[in-house]
Amino acid sequence: MKKLILFAIAALCLFSCNNKKSSTMTEPDFVKQKDGHFVIGEEPYYFMGTNYWYGAILGSTGEGGNRERLLKELDFMKENGINNLRVLVGADGVAGQEVKVRPTLQTAPGVYNDTIFDGLDFFMAELAKRDMHAVLYLNNSWEWSGGYGQYLNWAGKGDVPEKGVHDWPVFVKHVAQYSDCDSCHTMFLNHVKHVISRTNKYTGKKYTEDTALMAWQVGNEPRAFSDEGKPGFKKWLKEATALIRSLDTNHLISIGNEGFMGSEGDMQLFEDIHADPNVDYLTIHIWPKNWSWIDIAKITESVDTAIVRTNKYIDDHMAIAKKLNKPMTIEEFGFPRDNHKYTLDDPVTARDKYYANIFAHVVTASKEKGNLAGCNFWAWGGFGRPAHEFWKPWDDYVGDPSQEEQGLNSVFDTDATIKVIKEYASQIKK
Repeated sequence: MKKLILFAIAALCLFSCNNKKSSTMTEPDFVKQKDGHFVIGEEPYYFMGTNYWYGAILGSTGEGGNRERLLKELDFMKENGINNLRVLVGADGVAGQEVKVRPTLQTAPGVYNDTIFDGLDFFMAELAKRDMHAVLYLNNSWEWSGGYGQYLNWAGKGDVPEKGVHDWPVFVKHVAQYSDCDSCHTMFLNHVKHVISRTNKYTGKKYTEDTALMAWQVGNEPRAFSDEGKPGFKKWLKEATALIRSLDTNHLISIGNEGFMGSEGDMQLFEDIHADPNVDYLTIHIWPKNWSWIDIAKITESVDTAIVRTNKYIDDHMAIAKKLNKPMTIEEFGFPRDNHKYTLDDPVTARDKYYANIFAHVVTASKEKGNLAGCNFWAWGGFGRPAHEFWKPWDDYVGDPSQEEQGLNSVFDTDATIKVIKEYASQIKK
């Protein structure tokens, strides 16, 4: 009898302990927006991140896939404080066009390359294992992944000029048609439905239930490309964000806009599109070289000028973030190597100084509970190595898309920049 009583007490204790343990062990929470800040559960979320647009391709088992490299890089990023990756869901159109990344995901309207979807599934599953997060963008203004130009082609409105953005006036005139192309928008919204309704093959979770996903993003640098296109542009964005919200109430939504420079120089347009209640946070991109904020013949001498102009750009947009009471991220910023070469022997002194300035903004915001929630530098080169000045099949993927010089803005594992990233990431107050 005594043994039975002791056994019963032990069993009760074991049950009580296990019950207590299960009640305190919870599944990871989604990243949410609360009173102008990101939170995970009740804890603030500030991050140091990068752009890794080729993540889904690298995660695939087809052409361009390299899972060994992907796993190695994710571990390396995590070790060095990078925990947020901005990734292209997949490119659009027929692979093989000169400036377009390959392989592509959507080969024709509603027709998909499941190898790339499988790669995205694998990538997201591995992110979750490392407690990292992704922003997945669904479209692109630029020709390097299809985007606007591909939808216009499918709508029967011709092709992007052969030289793409290098024939700027012709390019702009062509892609400006997208703002008012209803059939383009319909095809895109159908694509959105298809992607968001997906279930991950590796985790068995619907994408709408995946806590490794921080946000859906309408596109990479969506623009109106003309004053006349602004109304149609705003209408399209509202339709897209409303659809995403109707399909997924768990995740954040963002636009992917550059700010003033991507809003036809119209800060009111920037404010209007981010005032949409379905848009959870603001984004800006900063490109000192592209915007002539540096002298490429004297990069190290002109970096301070770029920093001054960058700080003003951040402040101008932060004022709108505070007005709207939403977080803001600096989700793209790039800077060339000291001598504007594309090889890893060219130093990155100026880049490191420029990056450190932006990182310091995020660190300060984390300590002062500011609205600036994080940054994603452009872009991750990692263990990849450029083989040609412009990408050729099947060179390593680095951060620079196929229409840009390989190594132009990429950060490689051997760059001194990695130490700068880790130093500032460690200072972010959790």
